[in-house]
Amino acid sequence: MQQIVGTCDIVFITLDTLRFDVATGAMARGQTPFLQRLLPTGWEQRHTPGSFTFAAHQAFFAGFLPTPAGPGPHPRRFAARFPGSETTTEETFVFEEDNIVAGLAAVGYHTICVGGVGFFNKLSALGRVLPDLFQESHWSPRLGVTERRSTEFQIDVAISALQQVPADQRVFLFLNVSALHQPNCLYVDGATSDSTDTQAAALAYVDSQLPRLFQTLQQRGSVFGILCGDHGTAYGEDGYTGHRLAHPVVWNVPYAECFLPQQT
Repeated sequence: MQQIVGTCDIVFITLDTLRFDVATGAMARGQTPFLQRLLPTGWEQRHTPGSFTFAAHQAFFAGFLPTPAGPGPHPRRFAARFPGSETTTEETFVFEEDNIVAGLAAVGYHTICVGGVGFFNKLSALGRVLPDLFQESHWSPRLGVTERRSTEFQIDVAISALQQVPADQRVFLFLNVSALHQPNCLYVDGATSDSTDTQAAALAYVDSQLPRLFQTLQQRGSVFGILCGDHGTAYGEDGYTGHRLAHPVVWNVPYAECFLPQQT
Protein backbone atom coordinates (compact mmCIF):
# COMPACT_ATOMS: atom_id res chain seq x y z
CA MET A 1 0.00 0.00 0.00
CA GLN A 2 2.96 2.33 0.44
CA GLN A 3 3.44 2.16 -3.34
CA ILE A 4 -0.27 2.34 -4.19
CA VAL A 5 -1.44 5.22 -2.01
CA GLY A 6 -0.95 8.49 -3.86
CA THR A 7 -0.39 6.90 -7.26
CA CYS A 8 -3.91 5.75 -8.16
CA ASP A 9 -7.56 6.00 -7.20
CA ILE A 10 -8.84 3.61 -4.53
CA VAL A 11 -12.34 2.12 -4.60
CA PHE A 12 -13.73 0.23 -1.62
CA ILE A 13 -16.99 -1.62 -2.26
CA THR A 14 -18.84 -3.36 0.54
CA LEU A 15 -21.48 -5.80 -0.67
CA ASP A 16 -23.75 -5.44 2.31
CA THR A 17 -24.80 -8.74 3.95
CA LEU A 18 -23.21 -10.90 1.22
CA ARG A 19 -22.36 -14.40 2.44
CA PHE A 20 -19.19 -16.18 1.34
CA ASP A 21 -21.06 -19.30 0.22
CA VAL A 22 -23.50 -17.25 -1.83
CA ALA A 23 -20.73 -15.28 -3.55
CA THR A 24 -18.67 -18.35 -4.44
CA GLY A 25 -21.73 -20.35 -5.50
CA ALA A 26 -22.96 -17.57 -7.78
CA MET A 27 -19.55 -17.30 -9.41
CA ALA A 28 -19.34 -21.07 -9.93
CA ARG A 29 -22.75 -21.05 -11.62
CA GLY A 30 -21.76 -18.23 -13.96
CA GLN A 31 -24.15 -15.71 -12.42
CA THR A 32 -21.46 -13.04 -11.95
CA PRO A 33 -19.44 -12.90 -15.20
CA PHE A 34 -18.05 -9.41 -14.60
CA LEU A 35 -16.78 -10.26 -11.13
CA GLN A 36 -15.28 -13.46 -12.52
CA ARG A 37 -13.27 -11.41 -15.04
CA LEU A 38 -12.36 -8.78 -12.46
CA LEU A 39 -11.31 -11.39 -9.88
CA PRO A 40 -9.72 -14.25 -11.86
CA THR A 41 -8.65 -16.08 -8.69
CA GLY A 42 -12.15 -15.81 -7.24
CA TRP A 43 -13.25 -14.87 -3.75
CA GLU A 44 -11.10 -15.36 -0.67
CA GLN A 45 -12.81 -16.50 2.52
CA ARG A 46 -12.26 -14.06 5.36
CA HIS A 47 -13.68 -13.32 8.80
CA THR A 48 -15.48 -10.03 9.33
CA PRO A 49 -14.57 -7.92 12.39
CA GLY A 50 -18.26 -7.14 12.99
CA SER A 51 -21.52 -9.05 12.73
CA PHE A 52 -23.60 -6.11 11.45
CA THR A 53 -23.06 -3.09 9.24
CA PHE A 54 -22.22 -0.38 11.75
CA ALA A 55 -19.71 -2.44 13.72
CA ALA A 56 -18.06 -3.87 10.62
CA HIS A 57 -17.62 -0.50 8.92
CA GLN A 58 -16.31 1.21 12.04
CA ALA A 59 -13.61 -1.48 12.07
CA PHE A 60 -12.98 -1.23 8.32
CA PHE A 61 -12.49 2.52 8.44
CA ALA A 62 -10.09 2.12 11.36
CA GLY A 63 -7.98 -0.16 9.15
CA PHE A 64 -9.29 -3.55 10.23
CA LEU A 65 -10.50 -5.13 6.99
CA PRO A 66 -11.83 -8.71 7.03
CA THR A 67 -9.16 -11.09 8.34
CA PRO A 68 -7.90 -14.08 6.30
CA ALA A 69 -9.58 -17.26 7.54
CA GLY A 70 -6.44 -18.93 8.83
CA PRO A 71 -3.82 -18.61 11.59
CA GLY A 72 -2.12 -15.22 11.73
CA PRO A 73 -0.85 -12.70 12.36
CA HIS A 74 -1.96 -11.17 9.07
CA PRO A 75 -0.36 -7.87 7.96
CA ARG A 76 -2.88 -5.14 7.25
CA ARG A 77 -3.22 -2.92 4.19
CA PHE A 78 -4.08 0.18 6.24
CA ALA A 79 -3.52 1.03 9.89
CA ALA A 80 -3.87 3.97 12.22
CA ARG A 81 -0.60 4.49 14.06
CA PHE A 82 -0.99 2.48 17.24
CA PRO A 83 1.81 1.47 19.63
CA GLY A 84 2.34 -2.26 19.83
CA SER A 85 0.42 -3.22 16.67
CA GLU A 86 1.50 -6.68 15.52
CA THR A 87 -0.16 -6.45 12.12
CA THR A 88 1.50 -3.27 10.87
CA THR A 89 4.48 -3.83 8.55
CA GLU A 90 6.73 -1.73 6.33
CA GLU A 91 4.21 -2.27 3.49
CA THR A 92 1.20 -1.01 5.48
CA PHE A 93 -0.11 2.47 4.78
CA VAL A 94 0.03 3.98 8.27
CA PHE A 95 -1.89 7.16 9.01
CA GLU A 96 -1.95 9.47 12.01
CA GLU A 97 -5.70 10.08 11.91
CA ASP A 98 -8.25 7.82 13.62
CA ASN A 99 -9.78 6.55 10.38
CA ILE A 100 -8.65 5.62 6.89
CA VAL A 101 -10.92 8.18 5.21
CA ALA A 102 -9.24 11.09 7.00
CA GLY A 103 -5.86 9.41 6.55
CA LEU A 104 -6.25 9.34 2.77
CA ALA A 105 -7.65 12.88 2.72
CA ALA A 106 -4.52 14.01 4.58
CA VAL A 107 -2.34 12.82 1.68
CA GLY A 108 -4.47 14.51 -0.95
CA TYR A 109 -7.35 12.18 -1.75
CA HIS A 110 -10.86 13.48 -2.36
CA THR A 111 -13.13 11.15 -0.39
CA ILE A 112 -16.59 10.16 -1.65
CA CYS A 113 -19.22 8.00 0.06
CA VAL A 114 -22.19 6.56 -1.83
CA GLY A 115 -24.38 5.08 0.89
CA GLY A 116 -26.85 2.23 0.75
CA VAL A 117 -28.28 0.69 3.91
CA GLY A 118 -29.72 2.65 6.81
CA PHE A 119 -26.45 3.36 8.58
CA PHE A 120 -25.56 5.64 5.65
CA ASN A 121 -28.90 7.38 5.15
CA LYS A 122 -28.05 10.62 7.03
CA LEU A 123 -31.63 10.75 8.35
CA SER A 124 -30.55 10.60 12.00
CA ALA A 125 -27.50 11.25 14.15
CA LEU A 126 -26.55 7.57 13.91
CA GLY A 127 -27.14 7.56 10.15
CA ARG A 128 -24.64 10.42 9.78
CA VAL A 129 -21.72 8.92 11.73
CA LEU A 130 -20.21 6.97 8.82
CA PRO A 131 -21.05 9.37 5.95
CA ASP A 132 -19.67 12.30 7.92
CA LEU A 133 -16.19 10.76 7.72
CA PHE A 134 -16.13 11.72 4.04
CA GLN A 135 -15.65 15.07 2.33
CA GLU A 136 -18.58 14.21 0.04
CA SER A 137 -21.44 11.82 0.79
CA HIS A 138 -24.62 10.82 -1.01
CA TRP A 139 -27.81 9.00 -0.06
CA SER A 140 -31.46 9.00 -1.13
CA PRO A 141 -34.26 6.42 -0.91
CA ARG A 142 -33.42 5.34 -4.47
CA LEU A 143 -30.08 4.05 -3.14
CA GLY A 144 -31.64 2.07 -0.29
CA VAL A 145 -32.65 -1.50 0.39
CA THR A 146 -36.25 -1.31 -0.83
CA GLU A 147 -35.41 -0.02 -4.33
CA ARG A 148 -35.02 -2.85 -6.84
CA ARG A 149 -32.78 -0.70 -9.08
CA SER A 150 -30.66 0.59 -6.20
CA THR A 151 -27.28 -0.44 -7.61
CA GLU A 152 -28.01 1.21 -10.95
CA PHE A 153 -28.85 4.43 -9.14
CA GLN A 154 -25.87 4.16 -6.80
CA ILE A 155 -23.49 3.81 -9.73
CA ASP A 156 -25.13 6.74 -11.48
CA VAL A 157 -24.36 8.84 -8.40
CA ALA A 158 -20.80 7.52 -8.15
CA ILE A 159 -20.06 8.21 -11.81
CA SER A 160 -21.49 11.72 -11.57
CA ALA A 161 -19.34 12.42 -8.51
CA LEU A 162 -16.21 11.05 -10.18
CA GLN A 163 -16.79 13.19 -13.24
CA GLN A 164 -16.72 16.32 -11.08
CA VAL A 165 -13.19 15.57 -9.85
CA PRO A 166 -10.19 16.53 -12.03
CA ALA A 167 -8.37 13.50 -13.41
CA ASP A 168 -5.13 14.48 -11.66
CA GLN A 169 -6.90 14.56 -8.26
CA ARG A 170 -6.75 11.17 -6.58
CA VAL A 171 -10.06 9.80 -5.26
CA PHE A 172 -11.07 7.40 -2.53
CA LEU A 173 -14.53 6.14 -3.49
CA PHE A 174 -16.54 4.09 -1.03
CA LEU A 175 -19.72 2.34 -2.16
CA ASN A 176 -22.03 0.43 0.19
CA VAL A 177 -24.11 -1.80 -2.09
CA SER A 178 -27.58 -2.23 -0.59
CA ALA A 179 -29.15 -4.74 -3.00
CA LEU A 180 -27.88 -7.86 -1.17
CA HIS A 181 -29.52 -6.80 2.10
CA GLN A 182 -33.04 -7.88 2.85
CA PRO A 183 -35.48 -7.70 1.14
CA ASN A 184 -33.48 -9.37 -1.64
CA CYS A 185 -36.51 -11.46 -2.65
CA LEU A 186 -37.20 -8.49 -4.94
CA TYR A 187 -34.84 -10.09 -7.46
CA VAL A 188 -36.75 -13.37 -7.95
CA ASP A 189 -40.19 -13.16 -9.50
CA GLY A 190 -42.81 -14.62 -7.19
CA ALA A 191 -40.49 -14.94 -4.19
CA THR A 192 -41.96 -13.70 -0.92
CA SER A 193 -39.06 -14.42 1.44
CA ASP A 194 -35.30 -14.07 1.35
CA SER A 195 -32.95 -17.02 0.86
CA THR A 196 -29.50 -17.85 -0.47
CA ASP A 197 -31.09 -18.14 -3.91
CA THR A 198 -32.60 -14.67 -3.80
CA GLN A 199 -29.36 -13.18 -2.50
CA ALA A 200 -27.52 -14.84 -5.40
CA ALA A 201 -30.05 -13.30 -7.79
CA ALA A 202 -29.44 -9.90 -6.20
CA LEU A 203 -25.69 -10.39 -6.66
CA ALA A 204 -26.24 -11.22 -10.33
CA TYR A 205 -28.08 -7.91 -10.68
CA VAL A 206 -25.23 -6.06 -8.93
CA ASP A 207 -22.72 -7.75 -11.25
CA SER A 208 -24.61 -6.46 -14.28
CA GLN A 209 -24.23 -2.85 -13.07
CA LEU A 210 -20.57 -2.81 -11.99
CA PRO A 211 -18.88 -2.56 -15.44
CA ARG A 212 -19.97 1.09 -15.89
CA LEU A 213 -18.32 2.07 -12.63
CA PHE A 214 -15.00 0.40 -13.33
CA GLN A 215 -14.94 1.77 -16.87
CA THR A 216 -15.29 5.29 -15.45
CA LEU A 217 -12.60 4.67 -12.86
CA GLN A 218 -10.14 3.33 -15.43
CA GLN A 219 -10.73 6.31 -17.68
CA ARG A 220 -9.47 8.51 -14.83
CA GLY A 221 -6.34 6.45 -14.23
CA SER A 222 -5.18 3.26 -12.59
CA VAL A 223 -7.29 1.98 -9.71
CA PHE A 224 -6.82 -0.27 -6.70
CA GLY A 225 -10.03 -2.00 -5.64
CA ILE A 226 -11.19 -3.76 -2.50
CA LEU A 227 -14.49 -5.67 -2.62
CA CYS A 228 -15.93 -7.60 0.29
CA GLY A 229 -19.00 -8.53 2.26
CA ASP A 230 -19.27 -6.58 5.48
CA HIS A 231 -20.98 -9.53 7.20
CA GLY A 232 -23.23 -12.39 6.20
CA THR A 233 -26.73 -13.26 7.30
CA ALA A 234 -28.63 -16.38 8.36
CA TYR A 235 -31.59 -17.79 6.45
CA GLY A 236 -32.74 -20.31 9.02
CA GLU A 237 -29.48 -22.19 9.59
CA ASP A 238 -29.60 -23.83 13.04
CA GLY A 239 -32.74 -21.82 13.69
CA TYR A 240 -31.04 -18.44 13.20
CA THR A 241 -32.35 -15.64 11.03
CA GLY A 242 -30.62 -12.36 10.23
CA HIS A 243 -27.29 -11.08 11.55
CA ARG A 244 -25.80 -9.36 14.60
CA LEU A 245 -25.24 -12.87 15.91
CA ALA A 246 -22.36 -15.35 16.11
CA HIS A 247 -22.89 -17.97 13.40
CA PRO A 248 -20.42 -19.02 10.67
CA VAL A 249 -22.70 -17.81 7.88
CA VAL A 250 -22.48 -14.34 9.43
CA TRP A 251 -18.73 -14.31 10.14
CA ASN A 252 -17.52 -15.80 6.83
CA VAL A 253 -17.44 -13.15 4.10
CA PRO A 254 -16.04 -12.93 0.56
CA TYR A 255 -13.01 -10.69 0.02
CA ALA A 256 -10.96 -9.69 -3.02
CA GLU A 257 -8.51 -7.08 -4.23
CA CYS A 258 -7.70 -5.96 -7.76
CA PHE A 259 -5.37 -3.55 -9.51
CA LEU A 260 -6.47 -2.18 -12.87
CA PRO A 261 -4.41 0.01 -15.22
CA GLN A 262 -5.70 3.15 -16.88
CA GLN A 263 -7.67 2.68 -20.08
CA THR A 264 -7.54 5.42 -22.67
